Amino acid sequence: MTAPLHLPSAGPDPIPGDVALAAVLGYARGRRPLLYRAPNARTGRWVEVPAFGFERFDLRPRAEGPLGQDDILTAEGLHGRLDPGAWSAMAAVLPEVQEPADAAVARAAGRPFWELPEDEFSVLAEPGTVGALLRQVGDLCDARGASSLHVAAALHHRRPELFPVLNRTTRWALLPHVREGDSGVEAVIHRELLSGADAFARLEDAVRAEGVQLMRLRLHDVLLWLSGTLRLAHAAELGRVGEPARR
Repeated sequence: MTAPLHLPSAGPDPIPGDVALAAVLGYARGRRPLLYRAPNARTGRWVEVPAFGFERFDLRPRAEGPLGQDDILTAEGLHGRLDPGAWSAMAAVLPEVQEPADAAVARAAGRPFWELPEDEFSVLAEPGTVGALLRQVGDLCDARGASSLHVAAALHHRRPELFPVLNRTTRWALLPHVREGDSGVEAVIHRELLSGADAFARLEDAVRAEGVQLMRLRLHDVLLWLSGTLRLAHAAELGRVGEPARR
């Protein structure tokens, strides 16, 4: 049995455990109808395609070696295609991002995001903290005109236990909860994962038991995004139906 999740960034009321589980399963398994017509055909046919980004992003093989083109393609699977200029900007910034990203991995020393001390996300403990290094990654993206959201997605896919995913919706939901001294919105995610550690651990186990491999850092992102985009109820409905037959 999963426990309610208290996520102030998602709203004042806790998300019931059964709703959270169904919503995550719906995010992973949900399908939607699409009328497909080939360019050389007069008529089309209905097919079912993934309703969300799980298969395009979370199920992609993890790239190895230096950050590069495969990471861009993975990030595009979650946040959408980049235009040629934005693609080139991201390709150019990834080698610069490599150093602070590697430093964050070294600083974490094998600990996942939710087991790091709170000081790692406080400006009072800087420099060299994980929070400061994540902010450095964002500053590099801003300075080079690259999409920090795509870069964050690429880093998360490499290290889903350490690097948070952000998008416009979740960032705006997190910002009002930033406190004085926080290194960034990552501090809010960290607090919510700490305060809901037991509930997230149980949700993580329940999701894994259903054959969906998502760590709690990604579970937090999925639930916050579904809530902020008013898709939570729809995803939960898809999750309760069960895995549909694929045509």
